[in-house]
Amino acid sequence: MSITNTIHFRNVKGDIFGGLTAAVIALPMALTFGVASGAGASSGLWGAILIGFFAALFGGTPTLISEPTGPMTVVMTSVIASLTAANPEQGLAMAFTVVMLAGVFQILFGVFKLGKYVTLMPYTVISGFMSGIGVILIILQIAPFLGQASPKGGVIGTVQNLPTLIGSINPLETLLAVITVAILFFYPRKLKKYMPPQLLALIVGSLIAVFLFGDADIRRIGEISVGLPSLQVPTFSAAQLRVMFVDALVLAMLGCIDALLTSLVADSLTRTEHNSNKELIGQGLGNLVSGLFGGIAGAGATMGTVVNIQSGGRTAVSGLTRALVLLVVVLGLSQYLQGIPLAVLAGIALKVGIDIVDWGFLKRAHKISVKAALIMYGVIALTVFVDLIVAVGVGVFVANILTIERLSNHRADKVKAITYDDEEIDLKPEEKQLLEEANGRVLLFYLSGPMIFGVAKAISREHNLINDYRALVLDLSEVPILGVTSSLALENAIQEAVEKGRHVFLVGVSGQAESRLRKLGVMDIVSPDNIMSDRITALKEAVMSVEPYKTEHRSEV
Repeated sequence: MSITNTIHFRNVKGDIFGGLTAAVIALPMALTFGVASGAGASSGLWGAILIGFFAALFGGTPTLISEPTGPMTVVMTSVIASLTAANPEQGLAMAFTVVMLAGVFQILFGVFKLGKYVTLMPYTVISGFMSGIGVILIILQIAPFLGQASPKGGVIGTVQNLPTLIGSINPLETLLAVITVAILFFYPRKLKKYMPPQLLALIVGSLIAVFLFGDADIRRIGEISVGLPSLQVPTFSAAQLRVMFVDALVLAMLGCIDALLTSLVADSLTRTEHNSNKELIGQGLGNLVSGLFGGIAGAGATMGTVVNIQSGGRTAVSGLTRALVLLVVVLGLSQYLQGIPLAVLAGIALKVGIDIVDWGFLKRAHKISVKAALIMYGVIALTVFVDLIVAVGVGVFVANILTIERLSNHRADKVKAITYDDEEIDLKPEEKQLLEEANGRVLLFYLSGPMIFGVAKAISREHNLINDYRALVLDLSEVPILGVTSSLALENAIQEAVEKGRHVFLVGVSGQAESRLRKLGVMDIVSPDNIMSDRITALKEAVMSVEPYKTEHRSEV
């Protein structure tokens, strides 16, 4: 796989500084997400290193910084909790296998060039999904924020145990968490270019814990293994195999959405265009290797990417630099990270959850569209209290159904069946005269624009409204796309007309519409002499075809 288009050394100074800055931000976030996931600080660090390195090396967005993110951590937390509950001995190894499978899925998405479809999702669903994930992350930090271990049962378990958690609060740890959140909220924006607020909060919280609460019973990160991680053998359980595949698919899809949305942010900042399919392959390789070595899943991180670009990063060298800096920290300075209080990490994670929630859209969604707001709130509720896949599936289904309804209603207005002059159709004077001469015996069936399946009902309705005609002129000259359902509706109309002895003329059938009708055999129903390219000619032939009927009808009268 070629990597020459993402790596060059014409911007070494900017890339190295961008990578260093991104590494400074990545350190507290990797520790936070590793602990929050339940896999441990080491897994967060190795996930940040391995995903960041391989995604930068093989990805399609030169400035993208990849690492464990809030949304991926929420799913990872659920995966670890459910698998370890079902299989305490092998659950964590199975969770890392899920990360590997997610990487494989992402690689397959890239190989089959599905990148352009990943983000084709209504914003109401994306907003609701991300806000729901933010709410989950906030709820899951309540217990460590109050100085206690997280209760079993995830979100539901935490909500049910809120009275107990509040009643058993650890004042010192809660104070550390509050200080952490205060630093993150009130940190001056102009100082962020000198030191990230997350790192400052980590340092301040740790120093307070050491010098003021040194002898107090405060929960800390604990031992972080020094040295390279051991290889994780893929582990499966027959009873959990289906669940593992579903979890891997969720992680893969979420990682793809997270990464490609961040790639769009990077494009807007650098005025470049990323390769989405190549990026998915890079993300997949990063997660595959991360899982193999006991790291948690990750994706493109907006914060790290923006900081990298603002600090001068322009090529994948910045992402590689960041990964190498973190590697040095893990191998040489890990002993200094062991005393970091868990409450400080909970405060950082809580702020991440708050930032993930789409507050801007939440405030104005109801003003834009009540239906859109209801979809978003529904997705949030399903994400928090039911399941991530169910939330996305239901949200996309409902949003698409509403969209199809609007499009169908709009396109239905473009289906016109007329026997006389109609002001809504731009007819030439000669065409109007021909319809007048036909005296209602020629039915002009006019369609325009894409005919999606929702328009089939309108085709049948318009055709059935007018039965007393002798010739049918079907004008498809302005139909670029003809859906299968609409094609079948046209077939029924043509078949019915032929069976009743009426003359049928097709006008302007070309391109995809012609191909579709030929494959369905519709073109064979109509006489080749009656397939024309000009509407006026077709109307003339139609009028001539009904003249004998008009003469015969007059003689009978």
